[in-house]
Amino acid sequence: MVNSTRAAAVVAAALLLSACSSGTASTTSATATTTATAKDCPTSSLTARPPQGQQGQQGQGMPSNLGAAKTIKPADPANSVVIDPTGPQIQCGTTQITSHKDIVYATPTTAGKQVSLKMDIQTPATGGAKPVVIYLPGGGFMSADRNDNIGQRTYVAEQGFVVVGLQYRTEADGAIYSDAVQDVKSAISFLRAHAAEYGIDGAKIAVWGQSAGGYLSAMTGVSDSGVQAVVDQFGPSNMSKTGDDYDDAAKAANVAPGNNLAKWVYGPDTTKSTADYTPEVAAADPSTHVTSSTPPFLLLHGTADALVSPSQTLLLANALKAKGVPFTRYLVQGANHGDLSFTGDTSAPKYWSTVAVMGKIVDFLKQRLG
Repeated sequence: MVNSTRAAAVVAAALLLSACSSGTASTTSATATTTATAKDCPTSSLTARPPQGQQGQQGQGMPSNLGAAKTIKPADPANSVVIDPTGPQIQCGTTQITSHKDIVYATPTTAGKQVSLKMDIQTPATGGAKPVVIYLPGGGFMSADRNDNIGQRTYVAEQGFVVVGLQYRTEADGAIYSDAVQDVKSAISFLRAHAAEYGIDGAKIAVWGQSAGGYLSAMTGVSDSGVQAVVDQFGPSNMSKTGDDYDDAAKAANVAPGNNLAKWVYGPDTTKSTADYTPEVAAADPSTHVTSSTPPFLLLHGTADALVSPSQTLLLANALKAKGVPFTRYLVQGANHGDLSFTGDTSAPKYWSTVAVMGKIVDFLKQRLG
């Protein structure tokens, strides 16, 4: 067993992270062109999470009502490549970036309330139309901060991609998983319609997310959305098994009636549990929607992830393999659920922002998008 008591305590202290109709979208935005002067990539202005039940800035994790694991089973390396995440951190400042912020791309209505959904776009100042990578932030399905993970996003943009930070509907809006999937599809349609404005090649689109955002990337990729590549970092898949690699207390918390996973599947007022693989839980599982035409996947999961069982991405990898879909799954040795920077713990290893890990993502995007 892998002892993750210290990491679990850090995450627990941090607390809360990470059928619609679209209205008229707006392209009004603030635009700035900048070249980073420092070698280090920019950092998000994330703070420790507020108490449970309050919505705050989100990062890469799931909320504490799932219970951070104290022990984790050894990760199964089947259909996977184990990688060493140590080494130098990514660096930015090599390419001029034009940023377009606060772009309203859709105005859906949920439970009688209309929401203005926004995106931020980073376009590298290089010639020609470029592939676009839509970044979907985590937040435990309760928040979706499009400003999240700016360092990794900037690094990817500097490699020649238009990178979009996307807000989508969450449980705070009364939404369930299918609403958020529709939001990503609306964003894809918006970006294709405004491709010339933002220097986008609308035929080359990838979705990339972490945690809840990784889950949403996977659901988007398997739902015939027209994307060409999917990057899923430590996202859940089968909501009835998200705690299967953990101690009994964490396992029970993951299927507690009315928790955030249940609300994401059944709706905001549910008192149901995801313990049983009901038709609703199955419909919310990307593995059940994989077909031979599903686009290629890159899956990454830390072996010491104390919030989403590492086996969650393996379940999805197995489903992709069964349908003959190209995929690669990396097990990141010793990595937890993101870099934990959102907790205020500056001593936690930042394995997810090393060249060793981010290079795998960039290489995959270049291979699949050109």
